[in-house]
Amino acid sequence: MSELTVPYLVLQRCDPARNMARFYVLTIEPTLFGDTALVREWGRLGQRGRRRMDLFAGRVQAVEALEAWLVRKARRGYAPKTPAS
Repeated sequence: MSELTVPYLVLQRCDPARNMARFYVLTIEPTLFGDTALVREWGRLGQRGRRRMDLFAGRVQAVEALEAWLVRKARRGYAPKTPAS
């Protein structure tokens, strides 16, 4: 995978009984200054949501942070978005 490629992970949590339809997007992106950023976006499906960028000195640290967030979100009931949903 190229250094310029920006992979992302889309998670969803839907519960019609609680009127819950949320998304969470995790991506690792290069910055203009040579650092690596973990970008997190979250909110209600169909809405704009919020965005936060955490900077890391290297890609390894950013991947470790992404994996930690993935574990947290899985515990909360988020699952990877399937193409049919």
